[in-house]
Amino acid sequence: MKRREFLRFGKAGVIICIVVATGLFTGWTTGKDDPDPLPSWNAGPAKYAIIEFVHKTTVKGSPGYVQPEERVATFDQDGTLWVEHPLYSQLMFCFDRVPDLVAAKPELKEVEPFKTVMSGDREAIAKLTLPDLEKIAGYTLSGMSEDQFKVQVGNWLAKARDPRWKKPFTDLIYQPMVELMRYLRANGYKTYIVTGGGQDFVRVYSQQTYGVPPEQVVGTVGETEYVFDSTSGTSALMKLPKLLLNDDKGGKPQGIQMVIGRRPYAAFGNTAGDQQMLEYTTTGGGTRLGMLVMHDDAVREYAYGPAQGLPDSKIGTFSQDLYDLAKKRGWTVISMKNDWKTIFK
Repeated sequence: MKRREFLRFGKAGVIICIVVATGLFTGWTTGKDDPDPLPSWNAGPAKYAIIEFVHKTTVKGSPGYVQPEERVATFDQDGTLWVEHPLYSQLMFCFDRVPDLVAAKPELKEVEPFKTVMSGDREAIAKLTLPDLEKIAGYTLSGMSEDQFKVQVGNWLAKARDPRWKKPFTDLIYQPMVELMRYLRANGYKTYIVTGGGQDFVRVYSQQTYGVPPEQVVGTVGETEYVFDSTSGTSALMKLPKLLLNDDKGGKPQGIQMVIGRRPYAAFGNTAGDQQMLEYTTTGGGTRLGMLVMHDDAVREYAYGPAQGLPDSKIGTFSQDLYDLAKKRGWTVISMKNDWKTIFK
């Protein structure tokens, strides 16, 4: 190890490096026949925290050993697994659905906020309030069957492109986090997405994009109504404009209990909306891992906080209070700039 690395990590970091180099961590040695499972991660406290956690919880005889059936790891999506700037992808989907909505319901053409969206005035759209956005979501995410919605989302994802990179949204996933999910699964963990975004929306692409099956996606969900057509002998669940669970902040532990039924041993997020999920995870006793992604790389992705003097943002806010809380609770803050060799695949 170079002297500057010793000074950066101190004695604890050096001890971890020695353990890694000697192959005592399960699933990773530095030998040619056993490659690094996290190749997109730079050597440092974040990477070592992950490897140490996996070792402690999966090696039989370890004081922190976790039975295979109890190995659960939860991941927020927006800003944790894929790009959330300049706007959440699902909100872009909702905006793109407005013309079809107005065509079906012409009376909405002169009604706000639909009138503003139809105008295409980006400055005016940027000033829409939270109630405006909730109204748009309520109209565009309901009124169809679950199967019809799945087709709508699939068609949109196939055509929609991120405004900056001009690539499909499903191409803008964070390679280091994908490696992390695979590493955990290789060591017996079930990986779940626990998102403030729409549960039905994320389930459309979660398997293909992250390797997470739809039944392992927990998200914000609206009520549905069961309908049976006796003439055709078909049935459907119709999506209603009524919220059932807001899977954000305190709603995340509620969603975890409702869908998963087990307290996670590891949780990953990036905003105050994930705080309660990390608290619920790391206060469960035994060896636990809580990590927060900090967007501090304006060149390769985006830089926003306002923690640590980063620019403020209404999307994916990472406050200084959250940063300080992470340090107090022993959660690891992942620096995109310093901890990731690459961001996208």
